[in-house]
Amino acid sequence: MKKIICFLICLGFIMQSIGVAAEGANDTDLGLKCKSAILIEESTGDVLYESNSDERVPIASVTKVMTMLLIMEAVDDGKITLDDMVTVSENAMSYGGSTMFLEAGEQLTVNDMMKGIAVASANDGCVAMAEHLAGSESAFVDMMNAKAKELGMENTHFMNTNGLDEDDHYSSARDVAIMSRELIKHKTIFNYTSIWMDTLRGGKFQLANTNKLIRFYEGANGLKTGSTSKALCCLSAAAKRNDMQLIAVVLGAPTSSERFSSAKSLLDYGFANYAVNTQVTAGDEISKVHVEKGLENEVSAIAADTYSTLVEKGQEDDITKEILIDETVNAPVKAGDKIGSMVISRRGETLAQIDINAAASVEKKGIGLIIKDFFRTIFYGNKTMKASNQ
Repeated sequence: MKKIICFLICLGFIMQSIGVAAEGANDTDLGLKCKSAILIEESTGDVLYESNSDERVPIASVTKVMTMLLIMEAVDDGKITLDDMVTVSENAMSYGGSTMFLEAGEQLTVNDMMKGIAVASANDGCVAMAEHLAGSESAFVDMMNAKAKELGMENTHFMNTNGLDEDDHYSSARDVAIMSRELIKHKTIFNYTSIWMDTLRGGKFQLANTNKLIRFYEGANGLKTGSTSKALCCLSAAAKRNDMQLIAVVLGAPTSSERFSSAKSLLDYGFANYAVNTQVTAGDEISKVHVEKGLENEVSAIAADTYSTLVEKGQEDDITKEILIDETVNAPVKAGDKIGSMVISRRGETLAQIDINAAASVEKKGIGLIIKDFFRTIFYGNKTMKASNQ
């Protein structure tokens, strides 16, 4: 009996040791050297790895992810265009640090300003764009904080557009991932964040991307570096392989090389261990539905949204899809009308409910056509009956 008790005690210590090792395995295995980090998959938002991800820390020029997000929203909403001219103020010109060397009174397009911000991390470009969009930098900062609140960024507060050290200016690895994920919904951003080298002012000003992963890491397509004396070295790194887009955030790395090596370790871990399964793509035809009293007899029923699931490589996804749709709808039908839904579940747990919409409009028949069809049905119905009786 004593031997059994001793064995159980020893087994308990062994299991406890294994548990402790497992808890610290992420840090040890990935070799991260930073204050905080997180790795997420873009389409699902699933967190693949995190370390101290909710601590409030300065984030330096990674702040510009939010600045670029508001600019891209304004472009995609039609409030401004990439060809609009932006006039540089004395205030914008006065900003030092990383700059695109703007001169007061100089005019550049929004497109060129975005290059300066995304590639060269231009502080002056951020202020110029803030003034162009909101009238003043302070008004634009208010927009940044409002957007952070809208996105559920609970550990973020902005004091400026560019991330220069300032009291009460902070974020967290999780919040940076949230705004980075929102930014890359605007696919045009990759036209800027994936640039390695470019020029401005007719070739007179050279641009070189501060994000070295763009050149040296397969699939890298963004997003933003940052470094100050308080924030140390920071990075929101994005990369895509085999239809899987990852976002790795590294904050507070002691050196620039450790910032990049930590991001690379996170991305390598994600690509090596996970895959994305696209369950349905927006526009996929789910079925055809009969249209009662319509000028067309049927209409295609298509998925309204794309939905993907994340799975560990080598593991079964175990996904089921339930289609809830009527066999017949009544005319008139408008393109985009909801006519059903798809419920996607994993092991009995509902993951998503995707609308199924009409792919096209179908007008209702006029009374004349309805009467004509009625008699045609009777006529051909009787004829068919006679033929079958012969």
